Amino acid sequence: MKKAMNSALLVSLSMVAGLAMAQSATDDIAKYREMIADGNPSELYEAAGEDIWSKPMGPKNVSLEKCDLGKGPGVVKGASAQLPRYFKDTNKVQDLESRIITCMEKLQGYDAKEIINAGFEKGKRKDVEAVVAYVVTASKGMKINVPVKHPKEKEMYAMGEKAFFFQGGPMDFSCASCHSEDGKRIRLQDLPNITDQKGAALGFGYWPAYRVSSGNFWTMQRRLNDCYRQQRFPEPIYTSDVTIALSVYMGAKAKDGVINTPGLKR
Repeated sequence: MKKAMNSALLVSLSMVAGLAMAQSATDDIAKYREMIADGNPSELYEAAGEDIWSKPMGPKNVSLEKCDLGKGPGVVKGASAQLPRYFKDTNKVQDLESRIITCMEKLQGYDAKEIINAGFEKGKRKDVEAVVAYVVTASKGMKINVPVKHPKEKEMYAMGEKAFFFQGGPMDFSCASCHSEDGKRIRLQDLPNITDQKGAALGFGYWPAYRVSSGNFWTMQRRLNDCYRQQRFPEPIYTSDVTIALSVYMGAKAKDGVINTPGLKR
């Protein structure tokens, strides 16, 4: 009896020690984020993006200053807070990255397929990523207002919701496996509950972000790409409908949350 009590006591003490260590590590990460928050390296990408936005480039030697991101030609402020959204000229729901590519193709004469196939941080895709940093910074502090009014926006929301809960791959995972309950985490990384407005705002409102662990700027498309990788799914096609649909679902769930992009992530 006494031996059993001692064993139980040891288990209890081990659990308490483990919880204390986890809490200490979590506190340390919070302090680390606080220390580096004033010098977000995304500012370097933002500056590069602003230059690319206003500089004549491409086969047509034209700038992106007439690019319509949903609020009129050349208007950057507040644009990303309302993306993805339906665009009449393409008859599609587009996110920020797919819309920038449309502008690069139509205004500047670039080949959209080359940009899509380039890979992250390669070719003209690198320019897209820099422009993203510039555009999202202009919505910092604004409320998230992704529209779901047009029939195609409603269609994409439904697709995004289905994709979010779809289980598959060798691990039988879905987005919801990690992001549909409160209080979940992987190691010391908190996982926001995207099905809840508060959690969706924490997820959607802080991406794109500078990723400290990889030392570079990640767009939302790259974040979603990595989520699929972690689920052991095949890599999604850049700016494909399913990735845009997931952004519509998350953005709509996050309505009235605050845009805090570019974020700063571990």
